[in-house]
Amino acid sequence: MNYTLHSNFSEINALAWNALLKESVTDSPFLRHEYQTAWWTHRGGGEWQNAQLILISASEGDQLVGIAPLFLAEYDGQRALLLNGSIEISDYLDVIVRKEDHAPFLSGLFDFLAAQLADNWHGLDWYNLPDSSPTLGVIKEESAKRKWTHLEEMYRPTPRIALNVSFDDYLARIDKKQRHEIRRKMRRAEESGRVRWFISEMQNPDAEIDAFIKLMEDDENKAKFLTDPMRAQMRAAIHAAHQGGWLWLAFLEVDGQRAAAALNFDHNNKLWGYNAGVDRTFMELSPGWVLLSYILQWCCDNHRAEFDFMRGDEEYKYRFGAVNQFVMRAKVVKG
Repeated sequence: MNYTLHSNFSEINALAWNALLKESVTDSPFLRHEYQTAWWTHRGGGEWQNAQLILISASEGDQLVGIAPLFLAEYDGQRALLLNGSIEISDYLDVIVRKEDHAPFLSGLFDFLAAQLADNWHGLDWYNLPDSSPTLGVIKEESAKRKWTHLEEMYRPTPRIALNVSFDDYLARIDKKQRHEIRRKMRRAEESGRVRWFISEMQNPDAEIDAFIKLMEDDENKAKFLTDPMRAQMRAAIHAAHQGGWLWLAFLEVDGQRAAAALNFDHNNKLWGYNAGVDRTFMELSPGWVLLSYILQWCCDNHRAEFDFMRGDEEYKYRFGAVNQFVMRAKVVKG
């Protein structure tokens, strides 16, 4: 494999990048070319003030076979290479490479980094690796071979609901009490004659984003999270998803007023639940629960294999029948 260090994302063809991602060991929306570009432009909404892009591709002949989107920054006491998108707002990260090329790509990548960057970095700190990713095992093996200090730890739960069934079959699988609660709240909303939900057609993207952010802000913690840099980051990510064709933004209205919103990504035959907002003025109609119920019904009707709540262990996720998987942290210190 021939490795190349790039100075910006435009140096790798977006179509070739996303085509490789479809066949990669980890295919997540956070690894798409348009998301990665948007994240780097805003550095995670100001999460990283001083960082250097280390974007590396590997090719065989004229064929792209691997991508390592990294950046270099001071973190946790070392000059570390992190995965682009780290840490807080990109739920699943990894290198981009097919399974059959994965181990030689990573081994060659570490050789390339040692040769080209030499003493500029002291280790790796890779967050949000899916617990199923072979990257975890290869990092451990390469660390032992190179006499690097290696640490692996569970970082966050990522609850998910397996679907590919009818909505009735999905409901039949969850706790009886919760099943009745979901049906009761949906029925109450429908019988009120006040409620409707819809998937945004994004005819006016900025207005739709404004409506979504306004609902997010109704939560005090989310309002604090939405600093000016983070607002710019969120807008860029939503625009990137819309332009890439994988944005799935839904609203629930009560009496014609938007009462709940859910920002999801429709990617790789599943829906990824990224964020949500609720106007607490309408809590008697449980708008958040009702909208989520409609979303899961849509997933069943449209043959999505899974709904992924992504990081976080909020109780409501498990009440809807989610089962934990995890994202991991792999840290390496060079010997």
